[in-house]
Amino acid sequence: MTLSPARVPVPAVRRLTTTLYGYAFLDDFVLLYPVYALLFADTGMSLWQISSLFALWSVTGVVLEVPSGVWADAMSRRRLLWIGPLLTAAGFALWVAVPSYWAFAAGFVLWGAGGALGSGALEALVYDELDRLGAAGRYARVMGRARAARLLGTVTSIGLAGPVLAQGGYAAVGAASFLACVLTALTATRFPEHRVRPESAGESWATTLRTGLAEVRGDRTVCGALLLVPAVAAVWGALDEYTPLLVRDIGVSEATVPYLIMLIWAGVTVGSLLAGPAERLGSGGLAVLLAGAALALSVGATARSLAGIALVSLAFAGFQLAEVLADARLQHRIDESRRATLTSVASLGTELATVAAFGVYALLGADMAHSTVFAVLAIPYLVTAAALARARAATARP
Repeated sequence: MTLSPARVPVPAVRRLTTTLYGYAFLDDFVLLYPVYALLFADTGMSLWQISSLFALWSVTGVVLEVPSGVWADAMSRRRLLWIGPLLTAAGFALWVAVPSYWAFAAGFVLWGAGGALGSGALEALVYDELDRLGAAGRYARVMGRARAARLLGTVTSIGLAGPVLAQGGYAAVGAASFLACVLTALTATRFPEHRVRPESAGESWATTLRTGLAEVRGDRTVCGALLLVPAVAAVWGALDEYTPLLVRDIGVSEATVPYLIMLIWAGVTVGSLLAGPAERLGSGGLAVLLAGAALALSVGATARSLAGIALVSLAFAGFQLAEVLADARLQHRIDESRRATLTSVASLGTELATVAAFGVYALLGADMAHSTVFAVLAIPYLVTAAALARARAATARP
């Protein structure tokens, strides 16, 4: 039974959210973020090799995404949340210790595995703990702030990456990233977890997945909410990996690149903080948000100027806000016992679409400038916006 807001145990909610925000900040406090594409290029990797590394990262997520979601529904979610960052730390250590294509590939496999363990488990743990405390209605606001904390970690790491890179090179940047991952794992051990052993714990992997998918097939609202997550998250998640190359193409020095990337992510942070008020947006409002962000991305990328980078920041802010809202829609519609499984299925769709986006980017990038490719890849968001508007019109029709 859900408690009224006045009866919500505030200290328990505060402990959960404080741990979540600290975990989210440290998980993205990675100084390698704004420069690892440059590390690959400086090591001699071609655009196709770099794209293949990004694709390998996503493929690892594809392979492990759903199994990790099933594990999170059958065992301790908190345990998965501290194991994942340690795998990522090992990958970063490989990158700076033996920089080569195969070391980069192994690092991405470890990073992908670490990310898969947390994907689904984190959302499920937070939602169920909030629900236990009678505060499930705060989920979108809490997760919006958590994403803002992540972005604050990203922006802070970007701001520090330039000076650390100038003073200590890639080795110093990698060491700082390794330490951040270890601190993330330590923070994860503080998450509260009161979930009892689920009835599905003894089921096989296939049975658990089949039962979860039956829920999707049996409820069109769940199916639509699940499909919306990859439709919103995939393309801009792939474009994020190429933003350092887009920024460098406007003619700034490599030392300036992290600061302009920081500008982009500062805008995205603001978008995350709007998640609470924006949850009132229906399908029509979400369609307008996606269409506006797509236009800002297209115009900003092709402007090839500082003002254009500001528009890209605005576009990414819109996509981030839409992604938080899509996740909240899904969480409100799925059953507790399959929450991590279905969240991971949505993430699997995101990873598959991201792999496709990397391939399209590499194909188009062979003959087009980065700015043109960014503009072309804004089109899927216009298609998604049109589909949402059409769905809203069909719902409103008597």
